[in-house]
Amino acid sequence: MRKIALVGNPNSGKSSLFNHLTGLNQKIGNFPGVTVDKKTGYTNLPNGEKVEIIDLPGTYSIYPNSTDEKIVFDILANKSNKLYPDAVVVIVDASNFKRNLLLFTQIHDLNIPTILVLNMMDIVEKTGLSIDQAKLSNELGVPVVPMKARKGKGIDLLKQTLTDIKVDEYHTIFDATAHASEAIEEVKEIFTIKEDYLAYQLLQQFNINTSLAENEKNILQQIADKHNFSRDDLRRKETLERYSSINHFINGSVKETFTVLPKKVTEKLDRVFTHKIWGYAIFLSILFLIFQAIFAWATVPMDLIDLTFSKISAYLAGALPDSALTRLLTEGIIPGIGGVVIFIPQIAILFAFISILEETGYMSRVVFLMDKIMRKVGLNGKSVVPLISGVACAIPAIMATRTIENWKERIITIFVTPFMSCSARLPVYTILIALVIPDKLVFGVINMQGIVLMGLYLLGFFMAIGSAGIMKLLLKTKERSFLVMELPTYKSPRWKNVGLTMVEKSKTFVFEAGKIILAISIILWVLASYGPGDHIENAQVEVAELVKDQRLTPEEFDNKVQAYKLEKSYAGIFGKAIEPVITPLGYDWKIGIALITSFAAREVFVSTMATIYSIGDDVEEGTIKNRMRSEINQETGGPRYNLPTGVSLLLFYVFAMQCMSTLAVVYRETKGWKWPAIQLTYMTIIAYLSALIAYNVLS
Repeated sequence: MRKIALVGNPNSGKSSLFNHLTGLNQKIGNFPGVTVDKKTGYTNLPNGEKVEIIDLPGTYSIYPNSTDEKIVFDILANKSNKLYPDAVVVIVDASNFKRNLLLFTQIHDLNIPTILVLNMMDIVEKTGLSIDQAKLSNELGVPVVPMKARKGKGIDLLKQTLTDIKVDEYHTIFDATAHASEAIEEVKEIFTIKEDYLAYQLLQQFNINTSLAENEKNILQQIADKHNFSRDDLRRKETLERYSSINHFINGSVKETFTVLPKKVTEKLDRVFTHKIWGYAIFLSILFLIFQAIFAWATVPMDLIDLTFSKISAYLAGALPDSALTRLLTEGIIPGIGGVVIFIPQIAILFAFISILEETGYMSRVVFLMDKIMRKVGLNGKSVVPLISGVACAIPAIMATRTIENWKERIITIFVTPFMSCSARLPVYTILIALVIPDKLVFGVINMQGIVLMGLYLLGFFMAIGSAGIMKLLLKTKERSFLVMELPTYKSPRWKNVGLTMVEKSKTFVFEAGKIILAISIILWVLASYGPGDHIENAQVEVAELVKDQRLTPEEFDNKVQAYKLEKSYAGIFGKAIEPVITPLGYDWKIGIALITSFAAREVFVSTMATIYSIGDDVEEGTIKNRMRSEINQETGGPRYNLPTGVSLLLFYVFAMQCMSTLAVVYRETKGWKWPAIQLTYMTIIAYLSALIAYNVLS
């Protein structure tokens, strides 16, 4: 029975393709010798032939960075392996065409019959790309199958292609003999190998090749020493040559509906954008513009959204009968959801700018530029990609560290990435900045709140860099990785793509955060509305006894009753329990509740505040900002959210881990609880000490 292996980058749609091909006719076990899932299944081809489908782990390159990725190399580079395939289906995300083709070119050169599947063609069609499959197939010398794996479109064509696949004349894309011909010929002769690239791979990775005996590894080491086979230098050259070939394939087969600037213009711009002084100045100026825009452009729509949700709560509170369900809706659910929707304008603006930077080709220059800084703190230019991605979300950013080969540099990158201010922190920053930083213009044009927001993002970045430097000293290893990348030509942004990114990122923020926030808003309302004993039921009597010597208006008395109820609720008890720990930071038990709920997701802070300050309040009093602004510090009689408390909270949220999902992904990527535990402890200590110092200095 023929074996067909499915190979592809993570998130390329490989699992969807496997499920469509095999249906229920599949089983899961472990690859021999490792506790990594092995998914195999069977499918019938149009001619009636039954073939076995092997779903190999996702990998970015044939050079493995993890146990999962090593399996791909072990199987494809060893013809004696029981799972060695008769053909390989390489599935690529066609919307990230160039990056995904690197893996294909490596597998192709191993001389295994290969089919290239261009997945996610529906996304390609939306972005304005046009891929000529026939021409690309001609260029590569392999069958090319367009597909929409999630919808199952293209499966029949792939099955027919597997039926008809032939072993054609073998042409390598990367000529390894041009760099190490004598060493390769010696390996081919001793190990009876026909393929140049397979011999080259034995020299590159014999140390991790499980199919080799110790004496065979010694022989390969001797050959490498004899012919001065420099692994790192050759890998750099190989990657550059492969991308050069990929560019050739793309130029002939892929058309893009946007304007590309001439090469001479690109070279002139690069002299400025990658300059050792002006490059950094321009990058900081762009960041400055982004954060100014986030405040300047988003204020009006945010205020409108805030007011709308406040009016909805007020209307429903008056229109519906007074009941627990009505109060849950008007004091819990609607303020909670409003606390998320209000930030759509800022999220959309942030990702619009990020998308434009990526579309124009400038983001690649940032990666190149920052490589110099990264190396000084024990990182690599490749670390910039996860760090920049961390501005959106730490979870995919940490997963992106898989491209970093060196263990030490990968661990350091994983460890420091959560310091980058993700989109979940943006709602916390903006609400607190709006409360404690004056909305004033500096020099008549620069918004002070925008300056503070930019400062918070830079503060997170510098803490990440500083922490990386400390870890560089603590973790000892001689191995170094390197950055090999091609700077794309500058091009005009595809505005349709920018618009799609804004919509998709905003939807993701609302719906992903919304699930958590809706659940927490309901739980929090219950905790804040009920409590042990009969204190809440008897609140009016007990408060009347406490204030019998005070002359209070009916409105003041009612406020005292509502505050008493909240304090005696379950939420109040939790907040009071941690109050001794957070009081030195300038926080009260209400803020303590928000700190606890923020561990589910940082952005929950705002909706928690909205819910807590809605309990028992007159919902007509208005917006989240107004309710927080009117909160009084019972000890001083002044506003709770003054400058010392506001700055203290901002610093706490810049540095604190506070994200269960991030801890979970760090656990998965590091294969244990050691690094997540160290990370959580370290970041919490930094956050607490920073907040403590700021509060006491500013007070």
